[in-house]
Amino acid sequence: MSRSPLRVAIVGAGPAGIYAADILDKSGTDVSIDLFERMPAPFGLIRYGVAPDHPRIKGIVTALHKVLDRPGIRLLGNVAYGTDIKLDDLREFYDAVIFATGAMSDRALDIPGIDLDGSYGAADFVSWYDGHPDVPRTWPLEATSVAVLGVGNVALDVARVLAKTADELLSTDIPANVYEGLKSSKVTDVHVFGRRGPAQAKFTPLELRELDHSPNVEVIVYPEDIEFDDGSIAAIRESKQVDMVVKTLQEWAIRDQGDRPKRLHLHFFHSPTEILGDGKVTGLRTERTELTGDGNVRGTGEFHDWDVQAVYRAVGYLSSELPEIPFDHDSGTVPHEAGRVLDIDGDQVPGVYVTGWIKRGPVGLIGHTKGDAAETIRSLLADADELPTPTQSDPDAITDFLTERGVEFTTWEGWGKLDAHERALGEPQGRERVKVVERAEMIRVSRG
Repeated sequence: MSRSPLRVAIVGAGPAGIYAADILDKSGTDVSIDLFERMPAPFGLIRYGVAPDHPRIKGIVTALHKVLDRPGIRLLGNVAYGTDIKLDDLREFYDAVIFATGAMSDRALDIPGIDLDGSYGAADFVSWYDGHPDVPRTWPLEATSVAVLGVGNVALDVARVLAKTADELLSTDIPANVYEGLKSSKVTDVHVFGRRGPAQAKFTPLELRELDHSPNVEVIVYPEDIEFDDGSIAAIRESKQVDMVVKTLQEWAIRDQGDRPKRLHLHFFHSPTEILGDGKVTGLRTERTELTGDGNVRGTGEFHDWDVQAVYRAVGYLSSELPEIPFDHDSGTVPHEAGRVLDIDGDQVPGVYVTGWIKRGPVGLIGHTKGDAAETIRSLLADADELPTPTQSDPDAITDFLTERGVEFTTWEGWGKLDAHERALGEPQGRERVKVVERAEMIRVSRG
């Protein structure tokens, strides 16, 4: 190794960034790691992308917490890449920079009416109910019947939060403004639409079964939507997960409908073709599809209009472009080879790497980012002797730089203070915590 310790900056303190820090810290290399996070608190998608009634997934925080507790890893929160600090700045202080910025925007859906009032992106709704500080504090919930487009886990999260009562979610960490908003919701029916069949649904068995746990929500599957072709049967045989999803949907399709006050309808073989309305959403038009033998579908020319007053599209997330970093707008990823960032000519950008969703796109479960991180760290360590040398290697130089710029950065110690504060807010109500929403309040508590 040509220098010691190796100084590495990781931009993004969600699971992808923390997994990369973990693997690098355990590599046996003498390394010093700083994680930069634009939010005042760490954990990214776990804090701002996972539904509040998913404590099992939030339990991943325990493992991430142990990584950030290590002395060789430092958190610098409330630092926005591109404004508070730029790539040239980072190169002054670090041998290498890893971008692990994730995806928080909605993938576009190009159908007529998508821009009507009452047509929403799932990511925006998730940010609202998860108490993201950079979104409005209120959400319009006047609709009685809503449509959710997509059959992935995010679509089910959105549908479940819309269908449940606010009081069912009161035991979670939802902020007061979210509780009050959901309490005023008029939703009675949530319709989830998938373009293909049950065997092509993208949600996990556990996520699906959780829909049926609410005493207030009747989950309805329609017998005419339970169809399989050779491609579907092959998918069921090849995947235990697909088999479990299909069996659950089959059971629900043949059971008697109960009388719970709210209904969550799962529709398959319905492709959205138009959102109806004159300025405001008044309905959704879908085309019935049919299987083609290989698990794909084609339109039948049979259309159906659904009486809904709001539409949520959950057709995938998209990463945002990073200043000074090459970006493929079609895939929403940074061009790379084994995590090494490539310029427009296909040449490696020295000392710059990617991991997580910004690297491979927003697919897979949270744990899948570990494999991404391992590959990226292998590339970085293989390049170690050729990395550009920073002009300032003192660990205090970066914090002095941020202070001089007037950046109110937060730290791992500050997260401990915010964590304790949120838990104290929840204690009188018998809740684990109540999430603080306002950025200024998060910073005030974190910085003491």
